[in-house]
Amino acid sequence: MAEQSYLDISKGPLAYLHPSSPDSMYSWAMAVTSFLLVIAMAQLATQTGSVDLPGPSANLSTTWASMNWLIQPTLLHFVPGNSSLAFAAGFHCDRDSPEPPCAFFGVFIGFVHYYLDQAPYFDDYVTVWSANRDHLVQNATLNFTAGGDLLIQDVDGNIVWSTNTSGQSVAGITLTDSGNLVIFDHSNTSVWQSFDYPTDCLLPGQRLVEGMRLIPNTSPTDSSASNLFYLTVLADGLYAFVGSGPPQPYYSYYIDVENNAHNGKPYVSLINGSLATFVSPPPAEPSGMIILPPAVSFQFLRFESDGHLRLYEWNGTWSLREDAFKLDACEYPYVCGDYGVCSNGQCFCPDANTDMTYFKQTDWQSPELGCTQLNPVSCQSLQQYQLIELANVSYFSYKIPSASIETDEESCKLACLRNCSCKAALFHNKCTLLTHVFSLHANTVFKNGAYLKVQLPPSEKHKVILGSVIAGVIFSLIMITFATVVYLRRRNHGNNDEDEFNDLPGMAMRFTFKVLKIATRNFSNKVGQGGFGSVFEGQLDSERVAVKFLDRAGQGKKEFLAEVQTIGSLHHINLVRLIGFCAEKSYRLLVFEYIPRGSLDQWIYPRDKFVPLDWLTRCKIITDIARGLSYLHEDCRQRIAHLDIKPQNILLDDNFNAKLSDFGLSKLIDRGESYVMTRMRGTPGYMAPEWLTSQITEKVDVYSFGIVVMEIISGRKNLDYSQTESDVQLISLLQDAAKNDLLEDMIDKSSDDMHLHKDEVIAIIKLAMWCLQSDKNRRPAMSVVVKVMEGERSVASNLDYNFFDLSPAITAQVGESKFSDPPVVSVLSGPR
Repeated sequence: MAEQSYLDISKGPLAYLHPSSPDSMYSWAMAVTSFLLVIAMAQLATQTGSVDLPGPSANLSTTWASMNWLIQPTLLHFVPGNSSLAFAAGFHCDRDSPEPPCAFFGVFIGFVHYYLDQAPYFDDYVTVWSANRDHLVQNATLNFTAGGDLLIQDVDGNIVWSTNTSGQSVAGITLTDSGNLVIFDHSNTSVWQSFDYPTDCLLPGQRLVEGMRLIPNTSPTDSSASNLFYLTVLADGLYAFVGSGPPQPYYSYYIDVENNAHNGKPYVSLINGSLATFVSPPPAEPSGMIILPPAVSFQFLRFESDGHLRLYEWNGTWSLREDAFKLDACEYPYVCGDYGVCSNGQCFCPDANTDMTYFKQTDWQSPELGCTQLNPVSCQSLQQYQLIELANVSYFSYKIPSASIETDEESCKLACLRNCSCKAALFHNKCTLLTHVFSLHANTVFKNGAYLKVQLPPSEKHKVILGSVIAGVIFSLIMITFATVVYLRRRNHGNNDEDEFNDLPGMAMRFTFKVLKIATRNFSNKVGQGGFGSVFEGQLDSERVAVKFLDRAGQGKKEFLAEVQTIGSLHHINLVRLIGFCAEKSYRLLVFEYIPRGSLDQWIYPRDKFVPLDWLTRCKIITDIARGLSYLHEDCRQRIAHLDIKPQNILLDDNFNAKLSDFGLSKLIDRGESYVMTRMRGTPGYMAPEWLTSQITEKVDVYSFGIVVMEIISGRKNLDYSQTESDVQLISLLQDAAKNDLLEDMIDKSSDDMHLHKDEVIAIIKLAMWCLQSDKNRRPAMSVVVKVMEGERSVASNLDYNFFDLSPAITAQVGESKFSDPPVVSVLSGPR
């Protein structure tokens, strides 16, 4: 049902009088409204003596003011061949808004009525474009400035929206007979037009070009832009997407670009009752047609809040002609809400054909709202969830080849179990991993596999716990016996291990445990705590040091030797300097230079005690990190992969020089090796997709570096569970911002200095996105990153914004029988 309102345009401004009422009161409301309109318009006619309609154009230096319950058309243009149907541009008060502010500036189309040939008013109008639907205003002004800028200012004078067209020799503004709001220059050339910034509607003749999006309203009563659906043109077709982490395609129409002789951008346009596709500049023949009902009167397409693209036509009122996607009701991704199963238009919760119940309806009176899990999956308890199989169901993304991955069914299921973000694994000759499960479609024709991840119910957990307790008791008895034997042997063999350290060539200075105990005042000033041990501040002679005391049950002798040898041979200004070590009996300690400002996370995440870092300091830190990694990857005898790059492992000295620390997880890679095999290690949130394969190169550090850069620029954690669910993952927000060309939104809002340098900051964001490419072969070497930071190299073009793509990892796993060990989390802040 099209939205309806009545607009009094008897004196230029369109006076908003009353919205449409529910259908059950329509006749009564019409009578009352008409009566009030007659009185109001008669009074206006008496006072003015004549009525002038606003024209389609306006000159510079013109201002229009909005009023609380009024709508004013700044411009009006009748549809060709129709003396009653007209486009109007002006402020509109969204009466469905729960409270002020309620107004937005937009373009509308509606029916013009006349009273006694004097007082015209708008009836049955719809919004076809809006400028500020996400930032409603109250008592605002619309200014067409002398400099040629069209802008909206709120009651305090703040600019809410602007065309940014000042300084472009603007001559005027006009509303065309096709509903396009155009700002033009003195040569009558368009400088800016609303058709280039579509909202949710496509008008006849309007082109939706590659990269543009139609975004529906959030709901029929909320005019703000939806964060659930969007319709766009990509290089090979028209696509509709749902969700954001990452978006899932549910409709596609292929555009043939093989014969694109002019290298034009593909686009679609509503022409002569069909949605036509083109790949060349006009005039050109369509490369394809989505056939719609022939136009009898004025038509337009609207992408709506339920994900449907609907065609409307004027026949005395707005009537729905057709759904352009032509999908079955159960093929829409949100027809039955999250986890809902659609069958013949009815909605049900998933049934695994077991004695267990895993889902319940969100609202039993409204099954279309979907289902929720009785025990939501938690990443904090990885061993307590499983996959349940649903038979004879399909999913909308099966139809979109690019959404699936070539692999076998078992690898597909295991990949989902290994990925905390995965909510379901779908298999239909190919594998699809879902981070959000929308509606499923009951389908008895095709044999598809759908596996939903569910948390084990409490009763099952208790069985697991009981079994674990019994096994634990038996294991403890075995270990006590084993420990006794080991102790007796070590007492006899004494200090054999000590000799290994003495024989290592080029070893750093060795300290006794007693010396370090005195230096740290009996380990009294702890400045860091992590997965392998604690860090204490100390004093050796006149030098402040940081002593890393390793847990006896944590890092073993092999790892300790590796760290001592690795760090002891490294000498670079952007690496923490190892002074010495202690290997006495079972004690394992490392002695580092003391870094006074502590770890980077204290300075970039919100802290009351620190002033936000300025842009030059952040840029210097990013460059220092890149130089340190470039040295590890390319300037050492063996390539060294750090494998745990994160803000907690980057330390800052008095001058904010950044130094890499904590090499406990690092791995040596011979020059002749393309990769090394290693178990999964590192910190969740900073790990590259190829960790799934255990085939690791130094490029995993490049990926982690990209995430750290985004944390530095945004001033927030990569995974921040204090945020709303949609904003938890920083990289997911970056992905959306990149696709919507809104990279400025990623800049730290607490720093004015960052926004003063926004162009430089955005350039570094693009560098971070280059480092975050899912395909490791598309990531730059760290030496290249250094050159970009120093202005000697530009960022690669044609970046892939799908930073979560697991395709390379899963493809590499085909044929393997098992996955690597569970991730080992290292949260050691490093020496201070």
